[in-house]
Amino acid sequence: MSSRRKILTVFGTRPEAIKLFPLVHALAGDERFESRVCISAQHREMLDQVLAIAGVVPDHDLDLMTPGQTLDALTARALVEIGKVLDAERPDWVVVQGDTTTVMAGAIAAYYRQIPVCHVEAGLRSGDIHHPWPEEVNRRVVGSFAALHCAPTETARDALLRENVDPATVHVTGNTVIDALHWVTQRVGQDPGLASGLADLERRFAGKRIIGMTSHRRENFGEGMQNIANAVREIASRPDVAVIFPVHLNPNVRAVMNGQLAGLDNVALIEPLDYPHFARLLDISHLMLTDSGGVQEEAPALGKPVLVMRETTERPEGIEAGTAKLVGTDAASIVRETTRLLDDEAAYAAMARAHNPFGDGRAAARIAELLAHA
Repeated sequence: MSSRRKILTVFGTRPEAIKLFPLVHALAGDERFESRVCISAQHREMLDQVLAIAGVVPDHDLDLMTPGQTLDALTARALVEIGKVLDAERPDWVVVQGDTTTVMAGAIAAYYRQIPVCHVEAGLRSGDIHHPWPEEVNRRVVGSFAALHCAPTETARDALLRENVDPATVHVTGNTVIDALHWVTQRVGQDPGLASGLADLERRFAGKRIIGMTSHRRENFGEGMQNIANAVREIASRPDVAVIFPVHLNPNVRAVMNGQLAGLDNVALIEPLDYPHFARLLDISHLMLTDSGGVQEEAPALGKPVLVMRETTERPEGIEAGTAKLVGTDAASIVRETTRLLDDEAAYAAMARAHNPFGDGRAAARIAELLAHA
């Protein structure tokens, strides 16, 4: 009988894959573990891109998404199908990361079988159950029963302790997204062809300051997304800037952005980028406009200021450190703060040089040690 601990890592979206592949690598290369991987494919194309570059081959691919699927239907399917995998694998631990529907369903399925859950990137809190939605509640649910909480920062640890989580189960590990960024940057350095797909845009926008952009949050669908598009349209009217925007596949994003921004000389609406190309976009950008969580952590690692187009963030460390600033979805606010960073060198330098609070690139190794001794 094997004495190795069987770890089942469960994830479903592109951001989860980025933040978990360093841990999957660490577990697979460690004789103390038998590493197994289950994906829900909550994101399909974008998830597969990350798996391919990271060399991760799932042991179970549930392929759960169907057109127009509601959150409750997805949750129900994920809970049942991940449960079947757990019954087949009988792991010693289940690892989940972050705050998606897959995370919550995977953790609950494990809890129903009394399998301990390791929550990577635990303790992030915005304080508002509707922003980010439904992610804020997903995180809180997992945080209420996980056996091992891998908090990326002291702030996240403190949030868990305020919720009366057992301090012995909470460990500050740093965020694995920094591990992933270091890994992919090194890979691109070794093989520049992995991120050569932006070369034409780099030539087209030579001499301009590039603003990288992402936008996809559910709570911004509708008026918020329209406001963001209006702001970008105004910013892009400046002759000294260009916007490169990998447009999320969700039709609630695409319809608005294509309707407002298609055809503008200084805006490139492109297909979602694989991970090496996204790292390249971060590298060539002067600043980032985003409503994403991960970008708030990644961009500061490369010295890029982040303007967060949300009303709240579950990553207040970046705001406190000065690497990021909340600007909401009011078009005038987005334009004003972007203009300030473009025109005020001191304001830009203050954000670009601020210390990134999210980690040192060794989080996965710390988490593997915790799993070995838990």
